[in-house]
Amino acid sequence: MQPSLKTLRTGLRVATETLAQELARPGNAMPAWNSLQWQLASAAAAAHGISPLLQRLSLWPDPDWNGFLASQRAHVEHRHRRVAALLEHIDEAAQATNVAAVALKGAALHSLGLYMPGDRPMADIDLLVDDADAEKVGDLLRSIGYVESFAQWKHRVFKPAAGHPTPGLGEHRDTPINIELHTRIQERLPVSCVDITERILPVDRRPGLNPYPSNGALMSHLLLHAAGNLCSRSLRLIHLNDIALLARRMTMRDWQVLWGEGAAGVPWWALPPLQLICRYYRDPFPKAVLARLRADCPTLLRLLFRRQNLTAASCSNLWLPALPGIEWSRSLQEAAAYLRNRLRPTEESRRERADMVRTQLWLQDQSWVTLPHGRRLLTRLTRPVPRMDTLYVVRAALDGYARTGA
Repeated sequence: MQPSLKTLRTGLRVATETLAQELARPGNAMPAWNSLQWQLASAAAAAHGISPLLQRLSLWPDPDWNGFLASQRAHVEHRHRRVAALLEHIDEAAQATNVAAVALKGAALHSLGLYMPGDRPMADIDLLVDDADAEKVGDLLRSIGYVESFAQWKHRVFKPAAGHPTPGLGEHRDTPINIELHTRIQERLPVSCVDITERILPVDRRPGLNPYPSNGALMSHLLLHAAGNLCSRSLRLIHLNDIALLARRMTMRDWQVLWGEGAAGVPWWALPPLQLICRYYRDPFPKAVLARLRADCPTLLRLLFRRQNLTAASCSNLWLPALPGIEWSRSLQEAAAYLRNRLRPTEESRRERADMVRTQLWLQDQSWVTLPHGRRLLTRLTRPVPRMDTLYVVRAALDGYARTGA
């Protein structure tokens, strides 16, 4: 008999909160879970990208659980070698064609030594380039066997000309490595854009792959990325761990980079991710930084996220929210614009949805995603609707958890 959605929802919450505590502060007693709860724990660990880290940090002696974690670590370590080789190839090609790029997020965290090979999954490679070099870098990617899959307001996505996604639970060594090409570092929160590109692109960049200008610039990007994911209820625990690890390397001068110049100067969006991290990690940030960010953050947003947990902020919450991110609106006018876009999506939004349905494995053969927009919105407003991405991972865990660790 298949478990009910209510049972799955409760089990995902229990798994997510327990694993978050164990990752942040390893050494807790192994929970006395039944087989279903262990399966849901594997779904949560896979969805949040933390299976390899748990294999190294947690000492729970359940054999099936350890088999699953060890298998995931082996896949991630193999994939890490593929990613590293591809980054080296891109670096050489960029130097040869005299273009500069910044290798973003996961690649930067690995280069700083914050993670060992095999610790952190990388779904794709993110590159930031100057607007003037975008087409040249696109040609470079095509020359090494990539084709453009789709484009949206944040980036262009390139995928290998050969290769297909591998269905199953968690990471797989043979999953194609996509490349996301950015010319701006920005997030919609929820309608207006916050753009921090100028603090991410190095002034003295050279041909090839470049690091971030400073740890503060990297932290700015990680926090803005986390804010965007909080706004869409798609945060992952690995994002919080990234920030917590980098914070240990930060000086007060590094933190000062958050308060940049221009329109993006006041980081009103940075406090909610830090508040969530403080729920799990022990004293990760200087009190002076938190105090200054509290003064910058809108009152409603600050109060809402003071009580928020990871489950509610992520795909571990099985139900789709009807109006995700409206609490990030900073004025009545912005909230009204958000509601207008929800009621009548722009042509850009429609194209993005069509691209997702076409390219995302977890949306394949799902009747819900092809319903007319009005029916989907009415359904979400009148009854709980499960998230397709979460159900995909849960089904994979129910079908293959024990076999994955074999």
